[in-house]
Amino acid sequence: MSLLTHLLACLFGMGSWVSINGLWVELPLIVPQIPEGWYLPSYLSVLIQMANIGPLFVTLMHRFRPGALNEAAVIYLIIGVGTVATFLMGFFWKETVVVGGGSRSVALLVLTFFLATVDCTSSVTFLPFMMRLKTQYLTTYYIGEGVSGLLPALVALIQGVGVVHCINSTQSLNHTVNSSSSVTLDLRAEYQPANFSAEVFFFFLSAMMLVCLLAFLMLNYHPSVAREHPNGRVKEKSQRNSEWVEEKPMIDSLRPENTKRRSGFGAGSYSWAQVVYIFVVLAWVNALTNVVLPSVQSYSCLPYGNNAYHLSATMAAVANPLACLIAMFFPIRSLLLMGALTVTGSGVGVYIIAMAVLSPCPLLVNETSGGVIMVLAWILFILTLSYVKVIIGVILRDEGHSALVWCGAGVQLGSLLGAVTMIPVVNVYNFFSSGDPCNTKCP
Repeated sequence: MSLLTHLLACLFGMGSWVSINGLWVELPLIVPQIPEGWYLPSYLSVLIQMANIGPLFVTLMHRFRPGALNEAAVIYLIIGVGTVATFLMGFFWKETVVVGGGSRSVALLVLTFFLATVDCTSSVTFLPFMMRLKTQYLTTYYIGEGVSGLLPALVALIQGVGVVHCINSTQSLNHTVNSSSSVTLDLRAEYQPANFSAEVFFFFLSAMMLVCLLAFLMLNYHPSVAREHPNGRVKEKSQRNSEWVEEKPMIDSLRPENTKRRSGFGAGSYSWAQVVYIFVVLAWVNALTNVVLPSVQSYSCLPYGNNAYHLSATMAAVANPLACLIAMFFPIRSLLLMGALTVTGSGVGVYIIAMAVLSPCPLLVNETSGGVIMVLAWILFILTLSYVKVIIGVILRDEGHSALVWCGAGVQLGSLLGAVTMIPVVNVYNFFSSGDPCNTKCP
């Protein structure tokens, strides 16, 4: 296998969700400086779900007008839009416009919608493009997708985003009954200034998108990458453009001639019941990892301290590419193992949600072991379910190009269902409470 192709596939995957992931980790720095305040995360959630119009359009075109969309051209377009939008974000994220008598961060919200459209559409375009390369490179792509969350998180840590110090605050209390007064010492949470500005961070995200664009160019035109194309593909040139046409699913070359297809999906390797099972697991896992658990991460971790929160966020980001690396060497296509890992990861997720519900006084809140358990829970949760996502991608890649398009659609559907569930729970009904990081007293 070509080391260069592995590197390019990783850099290509890195551009899939880097802009939105970067925006989320930068929120503690952005929120105090815009009129929306901490309502911004709920607005972002709505915008990201509205952006599913992108993958919906691509999926419908694939279903009703197969071959009408030039896949490479669409990828060039969305990466270019992502690069420009993140660059403009560095200049205009603080700009406000008076709407309905109040100041609104219109530029920030509009650019966020474009970034969300880019990232959501990548789910149904980047994955099918990887059909042009051998199966091993799909796992490398997933590693890059994991790095798209890890790298912004590490840069945000260096930047010092969200670092809180508890400052002594003196309050004077007057008692009118005996005309006496007393002084009490209280603690006040104070965010520390960042080591560099949000503008620099957005320019960094734009540079990462540009690297993704260059990697995609080389995946299309570098000679050493061309040697990594599987045997089941041919290149055809039409009068309008040059596009790859899949002759047959990769697994068909290994299928005995007298083997009966078990369903009409892909190569027919799985029955319809198994196909439904795979896509239900896919939607469930992505709902948990992309929306449900990230929505309650602060509630589950902050009661154990800021160190526990930052450590869990960082190590969870490390666990994602680590799971993909494990899957590269141990790509076990077992539906039984997939189910077992999904149940395990979901069980850990239930513990995390339970601690979030009990916030600001979860179990072992005053013990060091409580923070250790929470950090380990986040690592195990991401590790198991990220492995499941990679294995589903490998299974569907064997079923052909169409299966990977539906894989991307399943990812976005799961995320949409998770958002529809969590937005009212977190933002409307206020089911979770965070407490004061410096003054919360628990028994």
